Amino acid sequence: MSVLNRLVIVISIVTLFMSSIAGARDPRPDLVLPDDGRPVVQIALLLDTSNSMDGLINQARSQLWKIVNEFSNCRRDGQIPRLQVALFEYGNDSLPVTEGYIRQVVPLTTDLDLLSEKLFALKTNGGSEYCGEVISVATRVLDWSNDRRAYKAIFIAGNEPFTQGNVDYRSACASAIARGVVVNTIHCGPEDVGRQGQWTDGAKRGEGRSMNIDQDRAHVAIVAPQDEEINRLSIELNVTYIPYGKEGEVASRRQVAQDKLATENAMAGASVERAVAKSSRQYDNARWDLVDAERDGKVDLDKLDAKDLPEAMQTLAPRERRAYVEQQGAKRAEIQAKIKALNEDRVKYVAVKEKENTNATGTDTLDSAIVKAVREQIAEKGFEMKKEE
Repeated sequence: MSVLNRLVIVISIVTLFMSSIAGARDPRPDLVLPDDGRPVVQIALLLDTSNSMDGLINQARSQLWKIVNEFSNCRRDGQIPRLQVALFEYGNDSLPVTEGYIRQVVPLTTDLDLLSEKLFALKTNGGSEYCGEVISVATRVLDWSNDRRAYKAIFIAGNEPFTQGNVDYRSACASAIARGVVVNTIHCGPEDVGRQGQWTDGAKRGEGRSMNIDQDRAHVAIVAPQDEEINRLSIELNVTYIPYGKEGEVASRRQVAQDKLATENAMAGASVERAVAKSSRQYDNARWDLVDAERDGKVDLDKLDAKDLPEAMQTLAPRERRAYVEQQGAKRAEIQAKIKALNEDRVKYVAVKEKENTNATGTDTLDSAIVKAVREQIAEKGFEMKKEE
């Protein structure tokens, strides 16, 4: 082989490698809002999307907002943490074998509507589930915080042996721990099968929690008297958002679309949980909404180009712009306060009904598994669980 041919091969390999890294990293850094000094919580969801995992994906879709709400009750040094979530799929034969049947769906982001949209777009197919490799990729490519007090965790869910693939899960877990990232394993199936498949050992080496769930269990939420009004207020809340910039209208439509998808999963409690999430600090849309952006100091209303504003604001003077944003912000705060008050009564009602339900099963689903692990681990980083103010 000539020197030229060898050079061409080397260049091709390097190009392929660089493109795979580029594909792993999202080119849009604005998916994470700028650091505002609040404590950080970072979670990477690694979901098996092979043929047998439709139930797991459905649980993730319907229970996302319940998981988000868990962090609304967190405080450290009196502050609500900034929640960033990443999503990976693995074990899907539709993905390139050269990348280990792995795809970063969403990088660490504060855009929870985008996360929901991508979850609903997942499709199962295949496959070959390489747990060690997907843990290794998530550890390597995500923009993990350097703050030693940040809560950083991987939650990997699947049902095939943890030992598949060319990357040893033991070394992958060791690398995660070296970056301060805890690895929690969620085996979809019986505990003894998960133990034999080394899911338990994976959690042990990742200094996390080993859990088992029934991925096909369809959770049916208890209907509370407050649900209808909470859902109505959730829709009313959307009117208070003021889209701006290039992504404003797209993100506004995404918000409405995720409301609709949550409503389609209302039996699992998704619509109510989403409404409660929208009333919390975790639902932060400063990237595209002027009310949140002004509160976070992300924009200067006086300097915004008129073409980046919604039509209703384009002819307003700077003072009028500010008054309009403040008016919408006050209206939003009022609606959010109503949702929170209703939810307090709802939580009490549901708690009573759950005690009365003698047919309740003790089997975990994805949300309860993640919540249990978070409550245990987040305390080690100085976080406390408190009622949201």
